[in-house]
Amino acid sequence: MKIYNTLLASRKLEQIKPIDGQTVRIYTCGPTVYDHAHIGNLSSFIFADTLRRAIALSGHDVRHVMNYTDVDDKTIRRSREDFPDDAPEEALRLLTDKYIGLFNRDLKKIGNELDPITFVRATDAKTIWGMKDLITKLHEKGFAYTADDGIYFSIAAYKKAGKTYGQLLAVNSENTSAERIQNDEYDKESVHDFALWKKQKPGEPAWEFMLDGKDFTGRPGWHIECSIMSRQELGQPFDIHTGGIDLIFPHHENEIAQSTALEENPVMAQVFAHNEHILIDGKKMSKSLKNFYTLEDIVSKGFDPLAFRLKILQSHYRSQVNFTWESLEAAQNLLNSLRAWADQKHQKAAYHKEASKPYADGYRAMLAAAQDDLNMPEALRALTDLASKGETSGVDPEKFQSLLNLIDRLFGLQLANRPDITHAQKDLIAEREQARTSKDWQKSDDIRDKLKQQGVAVRDTASGPVWYRV
Repeated sequence: MKIYNTLLASRKLEQIKPIDGQTVRIYTCGPTVYDHAHIGNLSSFIFADTLRRAIALSGHDVRHVMNYTDVDDKTIRRSREDFPDDAPEEALRLLTDKYIGLFNRDLKKIGNELDPITFVRATDAKTIWGMKDLITKLHEKGFAYTADDGIYFSIAAYKKAGKTYGQLLAVNSENTSAERIQNDEYDKESVHDFALWKKQKPGEPAWEFMLDGKDFTGRPGWHIECSIMSRQELGQPFDIHTGGIDLIFPHHENEIAQSTALEENPVMAQVFAHNEHILIDGKKMSKSLKNFYTLEDIVSKGFDPLAFRLKILQSHYRSQVNFTWESLEAAQNLLNSLRAWADQKHQKAAYHKEASKPYADGYRAMLAAAQDDLNMPEALRALTDLASKGETSGVDPEKFQSLLNLIDRLFGLQLANRPDITHAQKDLIAEREQARTSKDWQKSDDIRDKLKQQGVAVRDTASGPVWYRV
């Protein structure tokens, strides 16, 4: 399988080859859990989920890790607003527990698998210890320095040691500043020394930390969290680091710097893979611009969350997606058509050995497209071409079910395990067919209308009636 590597040293498609020869280790930058994830965030996690699926279907073992950023400026600010009467640590936990639960619920609704992922919180005791340990070592080697408000990473010291700051994008003296950045949210036009650890401010949660004989009780900066969580869970270097394109700088660039400052090997991850933005009216979706939608917005308009997944898969992950309600409606209609096709597995028909061959060929085309830089639009074309052939009569039902299982493993559209209609509804279909045979058109129409009220439609074919849900 090939994937595009964002690292400047590559910027091309690269064959995925596990560093250890067996297991592909993936780290995904997860959500900052202070609010509902918007659909731009969710598209990034659909990309990571689909990448893991395609790699697994290519025959590799996969270990996938995702973090929850549960301490930063935003989570602290929101926790103080929502839980003003609680202690800072308790308020932070109450807030982040709530939004972790809502995030996981949204992931399930859009078809992402949670069981294959190891989730890690930035505030886990193991993570906090690892961050303090790395910061101490960075300070001892001159890559970090102390200030009145915290501990900072020195980009100048990193570059002086012969390290490359700018592995994901070009960084030069014109956009480099010796200033320090104190908050977690800052402009992306210039490079600054960044906070590894921040001293506690009034009303903030904090962890004890002594360095150079000084008390730095406080909390970690944003970037150091992912460096430690990825290293502790996957080792370093690991195989693939994923995230939205907006994380290239400063987040991923700073991760690389602090992760490799003490290492001879300058590589944090063998491949960085980034997905493009969702656009609303031609603009990047973001909470700061207040032009975002959540999954709740989609559901409130009557759309299935899996239609949103399908909408994302219809565009290549390295292309921007312009979201409109009309395009989501088109994705919903396609999802309904695929479901109607998949539901035919419940409908018995005579079959012959050769009828399943086009299905096997179709799946091979889907997988080949997915293995080519996760070309899911092309994989979907192979799927829709297969489904457009219509009836499944002549196809071995067991082979059709096996095909649907494979399709679900690749696309996550949940086509394989859709339930059968009831015995009573099947009796109505048989009764309607009998009425048609007797040319009792009024009774046939009445039964058709009754079935439609129950969400079941019937299409008459040369092989007999075929039902589908409406």
